[in-house]
Amino acid sequence: MTLRLRSVLPGLLSALVSSSTAAQSFVRQPLPLAPGARVATITEPGPFTEPGIAIDPRDNRRVVGVYQNQASAAWTADAGATWKTAEGTVPPNYRVAGDVSVAIDRHGHAFLCYIAFDHTGVTSYWALGGTRGGIFVRRSDDGGATWAKEPSVVVEHPETKPNLPWEDMPSIVADTRERSPYVGNLYIGWIQYQVDRTVMLFSRSTDDGRTWSPPKLISTEPGLPRDDTGGLVGFRAAIADDGTLYATWSDGRGVVFTTSRDGGKTFSPSRRVIETAPPYFNIASFSRGNGFPNIAIEPKGHRLYVSWGDYRNGDIDIFVATSADRGRTWSKPTRVNDDPLHNGKDQFMQWVAVDPADGSAYITFYDRRGDSTNVRPIVVLARSTDGGRSFTNYAWTDVSFDPRESSFLGDYNGLAALNGRVYGIWPEEAPTPAKVENGRRARNTIIRVGVAEFRVAR
Repeated sequence: MTLRLRSVLPGLLSALVSSSTAAQSFVRQPLPLAPGARVATITEPGPFTEPGIAIDPRDNRRVVGVYQNQASAAWTADAGATWKTAEGTVPPNYRVAGDVSVAIDRHGHAFLCYIAFDHTGVTSYWALGGTRGGIFVRRSDDGGATWAKEPSVVVEHPETKPNLPWEDMPSIVADTRERSPYVGNLYIGWIQYQVDRTVMLFSRSTDDGRTWSPPKLISTEPGLPRDDTGGLVGFRAAIADDGTLYATWSDGRGVVFTTSRDGGKTFSPSRRVIETAPPYFNIASFSRGNGFPNIAIEPKGHRLYVSWGDYRNGDIDIFVATSADRGRTWSKPTRVNDDPLHNGKDQFMQWVAVDPADGSAYITFYDRRGDSTNVRPIVVLARSTDGGRSFTNYAWTDVSFDPRESSFLGDYNGLAALNGRVYGIWPEEAPTPAKVENGRRARNTIIRVGVAEFRVAR
């Protein structure tokens, strides 16, 4: 299936325009449209959430987006003017595949990372009653058009047994830094739910994703054993020009940080570096919200950015802190969304990326500032050109959507930037009514990709 992108300037997509009774125009306060903003819908309505996106470091016109359910991928070779969905990414031997992430290496090879399983365990307590499953990686040598028939195995539990550990939310990253002694390495970090605790595990590949090292424990302190506040959650990583790997996650009270300077062989003891509110919180009209931390780096100067969301101001805001000394010390949090403080409007589901061409930092998030009822969000893109001290907010979409029908939009979205071109990926409630099957309303989300164009300051 090929999907052609249309400009948001005259009205986003015709489907959204024709459904004006189901969506309202966003009232800018004032909030300019992102430069060159374009948005495409790359799926039909369905149960689609938790997407990720990666840019080919050789060519910012070539991009791969991934999403669930199941483990699915779409690709573009023309800067998002058209998108094509890939075949052969869903594993045939498991009932469910999801929690996807994607990376593209310096040769343009794309890697789709996902979990696969048959059934979850007890609600939010995945290691109690969970079934066989594991973490897998599928490789594409042609920019996402076709994928290897057989995935490589990162970790697998092939037989269902009592109290199997549950591998969850893997995040893959590629070392594409030409000056790095470890350029070409691939890294994956993830949560392992055990019956009595959660831990962060890590694996690396030095042979282009064909084989993976045995899982390594990288969390110094364990978390609680549920998918809830107090558990370890949200591994993310960024790589500097010299190959240093920086990683973060949440322990329920703040941002935990660790580093590896030897290509993922060993890690420093993990420690909490930023205090935050709990990473899970209630959001009106959503089944669950989160403020998991994300990390990005300006690779030449080693300036680190960590973004997250929390409710220290009553309503939910997006924050960022930076470090100019390799994570030893961190700045005070900067509030990214620039609407009035304590206005009762929520911003949530953030993601951060840094353009290596000029060090500009970008953060995207859902934003309800334009809705008096604090229900309907649009998608906002914020940009900083002063090292994270301040951010300019732009509307990436100018038509809001009502999330209440599907309620759950996932735990994370995606963002990537290269040479002034920025790509974001996120789910929205579809503008058409959900289908009713066997008396139950089907989930009714769509995956959308936004593109913005900024002039690169060199």
